[in-house]
Amino acid sequence: MRLLVVVDTYVPARISGALQMRDLARELVAQGHAPTVMVPSAELRAPFAIERVDGVEVLRVRTAPTKDVGLVRRALAECLLPFALRRGLARSPLAHVRWDGVVWYSPTIFLAAAVHAIKRRCGCRAYLILRDLFPDWAVDTGVMRKGLVYRFFKRVERYQYAVADVIGVQTAANVPCVAPDVRAGARIEVLDNWLSEPERGATTFDREAGPLAGRTVFAYTGNMGAAQGMDCLLDLATRMRSRRDVGFLFVGRGSDMARLAATVAERRLDNVLFLGEVDAAEVPSILAQCHVGLIALDPRHTTHNIPGKLLTYLRSGLPVLARINPGNDLEALIEAAGIGRVCVGDASEQRLFQYAEELAADASLREAMGRRARSLAGERFSTTRAAAQVVRGL
Repeated sequence: MRLLVVVDTYVPARISGALQMRDLARELVAQGHAPTVMVPSAELRAPFAIERVDGVEVLRVRTAPTKDVGLVRRALAECLLPFALRRGLARSPLAHVRWDGVVWYSPTIFLAAAVHAIKRRCGCRAYLILRDLFPDWAVDTGVMRKGLVYRFFKRVERYQYAVADVIGVQTAANVPCVAPDVRAGARIEVLDNWLSEPERGATTFDREAGPLAGRTVFAYTGNMGAAQGMDCLLDLATRMRSRRDVGFLFVGRGSDMARLAATVAERRLDNVLFLGEVDAAEVPSILAQCHVGLIALDPRHTTHNIPGKLLTYLRSGLPVLARINPGNDLEALIEAAGIGRVCVGDASEQRLFQYAEELAADASLREAMGRRARSLAGERFSTTRAAAQVVRGL
């Protein structure tokens, strides 16, 4: 199939969405399809650029910046995003390609207008890969109130559901959240997250050459923002500061990173190290020096997701320690698979501490959980399986 894959971020960006969609596009090629990835680029000087990345055709379209800018500026740029993408596609040599299907990734919620136009022109189906439920999670975490702006974003969200022929959500718990806005004849299904076997690159991080030398390391990788509610992890590090055999490593970026780093400095936590964002190829080499993977989701969430960092930990053979929101399907997954420990809600600090103590003390328990983690990654969260499911939907 000749497929158009529409995303708002792609490699060389290092965030999980960009890496996931790179893996999916490469797997589509491996399965005999011909995907073209269309992605906005604020760095381009020309209206568009076409290149090949890892054997995949990539169309980059010049747009206004939507990353690392203020909220108002970002909202305006994202509103204009589908129109900029359509204009860039129309100017490119791919303007008249007849696509057999369109795949698009959310977040962002603003790509549907471009997808709708391509669907109508080509008479093809569209598959929405839905990875979070914005704007509801923003209301849950206090980033947004249920006012005029919220109602605008809800209209945009409902429009993207109406455009899709198939919607792949992360967990079964998200199905009833989406179902009321899906048009007749469309289908909702669970599309598990995926991650290919990581390509381990060199890293300058050396656990034994810094403050975490000789310690059992609890590692967090990925976004550090409002949706995560990561203060619980710093509180955990504070409670364990007297243990010279335990340390905490935070790798990534996000809107809360500066505040979290300032908190570490204020509390003088010598058991915590921030690396900041690193190249994705470094992450497996960093995690190979760690012992437990950390997950945090703000307990005020009423929506559910399986964080991409979970798959990173599974592939690296790390057990997980998670604090999540009530009702999240992730709780049952972790417990049933025996891949770690999980506690629920904002009144779970003592249990989180007890679980951390247990994992720190028992190397054989960590190793057994790590083996099950690798097995689960290969069986359930494979890129091969995800790509085949998307193609079936189209």
